Amino acid sequence: MPEPAADDDGHVLEFRLPDLGEGLADGDLVSWAVAVGDTVELNQTIAEVETAKAVVALPSPFSGVVVELLAQPGDTVPVGAPLIRVRNDLEVSAPPTAEPRSNVLVGYGPEAESTSRRRKATPSMASSTPSTHRAAATPAARNLAKELGIDLWFVAGSGPEGAVTVDDVRSAVPVTQPRTPARLGDVVPAPSNGHVTDGDGLIEPTAREVRTPVSGIRKRTAAAMQASSRTIPQASTFVTVDCTASMELLDHLRTTTSFEGLTLTPLALVAKATLAAIAEYPGINTAWDEQNQEIVTKHYVNLGIAVASDRGLMVPNLKEAQSLSLRELCREISWAADTARSGNATPNDLRGGTFTLTNVGVFGVDSGVPLVNPGEAAILCLGSIRKRPWVFRDELAVRWVTTLGLSFDHRMVDGELGARFLATTAGFLEDPLTLLSRI
Repeated sequence: MPEPAADDDGHVLEFRLPDLGEGLADGDLVSWAVAVGDTVELNQTIAEVETAKAVVALPSPFSGVVVELLAQPGDTVPVGAPLIRVRNDLEVSAPPTAEPRSNVLVGYGPEAESTSRRRKATPSMASSTPSTHRAAATPAARNLAKELGIDLWFVAGSGPEGAVTVDDVRSAVPVTQPRTPARLGDVVPAPSNGHVTDGDGLIEPTAREVRTPVSGIRKRTAAAMQASSRTIPQASTFVTVDCTASMELLDHLRTTTSFEGLTLTPLALVAKATLAAIAEYPGINTAWDEQNQEIVTKHYVNLGIAVASDRGLMVPNLKEAQSLSLRELCREISWAADTARSGNATPNDLRGGTFTLTNVGVFGVDSGVPLVNPGEAAILCLGSIRKRPWVFRDELAVRWVTTLGLSFDHRMVDGELGARFLATTAGFLEDPLTLLSRI
């Protein structure tokens, strides 16, 4: 965590956004828990920051009286940028070194002390001849600039020590017409005549368009899915399953004392079948090491559960899920869903996943082609479970049927492995008694 910076008299301390250990360059300030003039204690929560799909409470590293808040709720704050200034009447002694200590951020270089709010991005006034030194920029900004063909030397930076951020790069993109960014809830004006025609008459367009800023979870999800589609060669395969026996087993288990008080859903049994299939085909539970050009096979499963929340898609994962019983899976899946929807998921809950399950069946959808989460090899999609006509023992019958879809990274998983894994998972659901030794 960056150390607080003190002013010349050593009494006003400045707290900067720390690296929360998620490999991200910034975070979105959600809210302040203090105001100017408030007295704060050591480790008292002063603000909430949303990053990596989690809302993180920031504790104060010192006590004192709040002098200035250096960011507003909704601001995207780079790691290392100042957040708050607090006056502390205790003497602050400098470390016994010849030179002041500075925080070095990846891609930024040494960090200088900041005495004002983050600078707003302005048009570049740089010379037309680039310097021989590398321009300071966040990794995400460098990637975006490369995609857009923008020379970072001609982009003014608004990050720490003048580092170029993603927003700075976007601001440097030429546009044919100037426009003012709309805020949440802004209504786009109607055409000059004030009306539009729908074929049946005139409509008064009171709110034809609403622009919603992309931030927080949705911004992180968008970045992850863009990276998934751009960097992962994906393929998909499907199987339709007669899961009548699984539904009957679930009905029976719900009446037993072992599952009393638990929410036993088909997803829990699908999770158990998936874990059993992973044990037989560990190649599906792998990761791609780009730097070393290696496939990393993991003999543990951190099972991600995709959850739709009011703040966007979240994927908390169940650590060491391969060791969980069906009862434990029921409890852990309920916990994951409740934690994600309530906004209480921590960064640790959301990172480190090795395989993901997504259930689109709860929305009445038969199947889907989900994108593989970066850092994983595959994702399994569960469709709706419905009664359908089915040929059972050479006779037409009404059975419980669902469709499973598997998307996988073709660098690690070939078609045979993907098909065998999916068929094995389906087999466990068709005959769940084969899972008894693992339940």
